[in-house]
Amino acid sequence: MLEIALGSALMYYAAKEAFDLKQQPPGTIKYAEVLDSRNDSFVRMHQEAVQVRPAIENQFRGIVRQAYDYSCGSAALTTLLNGYVGSQLNEQQIMNGLMKYGETEKIVERRSFSLLDMKRFVAALGLESGGYRGEFNDLIKQGQPAIVPISYAGFKHFVVYKGYKNGRVYVADPAIGNISFDEQRFKDVWENNTLFLINVPEQYRKDFLAIQDQDLRHVEDSVINRYALADIQYPQFYMDKIADKASTISKNRNRNSESENFGKFEHNFLRLYYKNK
Repeated sequence: MLEIALGSALMYYAAKEAFDLKQQPPGTIKYAEVLDSRNDSFVRMHQEAVQVRPAIENQFRGIVRQAYDYSCGSAALTTLLNGYVGSQLNEQQIMNGLMKYGETEKIVERRSFSLLDMKRFVAALGLESGGYRGEFNDLIKQGQPAIVPISYAGFKHFVVYKGYKNGRVYVADPAIGNISFDEQRFKDVWENNTLFLINVPEQYRKDFLAIQDQDLRHVEDSVINRYALADIQYPQFYMDKIADKASTISKNRNRNSESENFGKFEHNFLRLYYKNK
């Protein structure tokens, strides 16, 4: 009787460890790793629930993605209002507001929004704002996100400055997502040293645009430059020598009439190559 009870308990324990019947949040996967086999244990596999998300979610975390090629201004303003002021607006609402309170005819003519259009719309929301010109240190000392125009890859574009840390400038780009520039590169693309700020009382400010650990996961430009053009670790003749050792040797007569070893027997290395169909 005791043996039956013990066997039932062991079967229940094994089944419980093998099948997790608890309902898991969407996007949860099971990560399994082998425990140290030298330790006595009924469980040889350690399992842990890990939530995964598409990379694009983090890429555009906290950013309102622009819906049109020319709507970077409205998307950047929506991102700033939602992430710093705490509003819950979408880009279409911002575009309608910019068209209503901005210079409508000029907007249609140039197919883009200006900082003046943004200032008028933000004023209609009851907030103070303004466009300024300053040095790079002025942008950092503000200690708050700001809309900055950049000239990048031949295009003029609005992005949201998020912060500066360890020589890099972090921005929320409505077209590309969360990206960063090294300090000098940002200074090169920053258009006319212009920035657009919204004045919000400190107690009402939101930090949805603050720099997070995910933003710091980038590869330094110097690292890319150092390794992108690096020579291979082993010379080709050494790799050929290793391949020859791992190949099958066949003894054949040299049939090349132009060779010094014509008519003599030589050892040929028959290598096997594999490829995916």
